[in-house]
Amino acid sequence: MKAIFISDTHLKKMKDARYGYLVKFLDAVREGRIQSFLGAGKEDKQPVSIDDLYVVGDLFDFWMCSKNNINPEFVLIINKLVELQKAGIRIHLSEGNHDFFLREYFHDILGMDVFEEWADVKINKMQVLIGHGDTADKANFKYLLFRKALRSRFFYHFQRLIPSRVRWALANFSSVASKEMTIEAGDELVEKMLSFAVNKFQEDYDAVIVGHCHKPILRHYTVAGKKKTFVALGDWINHYSFLYLENKNFVLGYFRPE
Repeated sequence: MKAIFISDTHLKKMKDARYGYLVKFLDAVREGRIQSFLGAGKEDKQPVSIDDLYVVGDLFDFWMCSKNNINPEFVLIINKLVELQKAGIRIHLSEGNHDFFLREYFHDILGMDVFEEWADVKINKMQVLIGHGDTADKANFKYLLFRKALRSRFFYHFQRLIPSRVRWALANFSSVASKEMTIEAGDELVEKMLSFAVNKFQEDYDAVIVGHCHKPILRHYTVAGKKKTFVALGDWINHYSFLYLENKNFVLGYFRPE
């Protein structure tokens, strides 16, 4: 099985450069043209047929839509995901700290896989834990409480009662608030995620894949004689990074717009 993982694209406006880059990248994924983004020695390979695409949180900045009223700025990227799905690529979406309540549209309407926090997945005979990673730091009580409030049924129904334009303005406020609640020094956040991953390795996971920290990292460990892998997916703000997984080989790639 061959899979692509991305996170933290934080899409807002179609005119934004990263929005256009992601559209081009998804077209390349659908057409099997990802070899040139995988580093030296990969350019001459035959087209790569991808089986699964995992979007590991914060695809949008900020998702506050109902299944019957989608922000027009998001329609293009949703259509690109549907194109991938029609091409036979399975789509998996993790909710992040900027996008939640995804299930009622992406799963119920579009038939895509959605998980709210962590997904325990068997990939190529490996036990893999996949999630955005914003709950990896259990000591950040302020954020965890804020996160719980935003995901409450009260907030779910409240934001659907207000007009769309007001809702999307509220989305911008919520996005800023979420960033302020989770802000930590990059290295400090990475260390907390690494500690979380090492604990999961002790629980017999073979790999832990996260987003959220906006740093692309690929590290291998040996635990009780077994190879373990930690991946932080980076972002599409500064790095345009992604993970390519084939068999048991993990490769960090970087999209470079022409």
